[in-house]
Amino acid sequence: MSIRDVYIVDAVRTPIGKFGGALAQARPDDLAAHVVKALVDRTPALDPARVDDVYFGDANGAGEDNRDVARMAVLLAGLPVSVPGVTVNRLCGSGLEAVIQAARAIALGDASVAIAGGVESMSRAPWVLQKPERAFPAGHQQLHSTTLGWRMTNPRMPAEWTVALGEGAELVADRHGLTREQQDAFALASHRKAAEAWAKGLYDDEVVPYPGVDLARDECIRDATSMEALAKLKPAFRTEGGTVTPGNSSPLNDGAAALLLVDEEGLRETGREPLARIRTSAVTGIEPQLFGLGPVAAVRRALEKSGRSFADLRTFELNEAFAAQALGCLAEWPELDPEIVNPRGGAIALGHPLGASGARLAGSVAHQLAAAGSGTGLAALCIGVGQGLALVLER
Repeated sequence: MSIRDVYIVDAVRTPIGKFGGALAQARPDDLAAHVVKALVDRTPALDPARVDDVYFGDANGAGEDNRDVARMAVLLAGLPVSVPGVTVNRLCGSGLEAVIQAARAIALGDASVAIAGGVESMSRAPWVLQKPERAFPAGHQQLHSTTLGWRMTNPRMPAEWTVALGEGAELVADRHGLTREQQDAFALASHRKAAEAWAKGLYDDEVVPYPGVDLARDECIRDATSMEALAKLKPAFRTEGGTVTPGNSSPLNDGAAALLLVDEEGLRETGREPLARIRTSAVTGIEPQLFGLGPVAAVRRALEKSGRSFADLRTFELNEAFAAQALGCLAEWPELDPEIVNPRGGAIALGHPLGASGARLAGSVAHQLAAAGSGTGLAALCIGVGQGLALVLER
């Protein structure tokens, strides 16, 4: 059996809303449906019934995104009921995992045309209440927030594995001797690059505004921030000697992203030139508390599988869960030119809607390669509970 080439024809995303902000009134299944519909509408030559499957990443799935949000997106977007949908969960890597699974299905001949993406509404993530161990408890019961991080943790898990995500970033900062000033400078650069990219229209081909919402660009970009302003923020996780603050961390966000993937036959049906071709992917594991360094081995493995090196990369989208986490990864890739990393800003400025971020990264790399005309690009994320995920694209 021959392996088929897989092409990314198009990629779209919503502007990313801040927690409780402009997209807080949008249900996650509606956000997902919006990008699916926008993607299909942008390729009118393709019969929507030709979509073999829709893969969507979703990290929480505890609220309005329950019951297979991918299938809900298909139905709400008005696609034929014959189009199926499956939801995947690799936490922060869910959106990229959806892209990888869709690409794998096409490469193996199980599909010719697929949509892959991700969605998250952290604003609308519900509180959940566990069932009591016995009926009619007399005492108070605890609600758990599903917005972010550990909850209802298994007591068999070692305590060092279940630290808060921000404490995990502090551990990476400790390991690599990263100062507060280095992290703030990285965050400032993220905001400046994002603001400049928007001002230059670099996101115009990628972002599809959500109807009925006045949100022209990503909501968390701070054009006016400065090192002085960032320095005033208090550490969020360590009261003594802490370096990780709200200013050098990604925020809580809402948003969705989707990509159209095809084989050669599907490409002919679209009548379009592809943005990029999918080359290889890799996933690896690491100690859960050091999740921030998860991409280190995944990126090296993906590059090795593709026969490429850091020197071959034209662009690299690395998710910025925390400045400490991103800087820690960069420190372990001394061969990599940091100037090609997140050239249009990263998650600290743009936002990190968990299930959508991986699809956003893959789509951004594809658009950047198309704009350049040729080259190799890479998308990678760290993942809570200790994983790393990477995808290599080419044009």
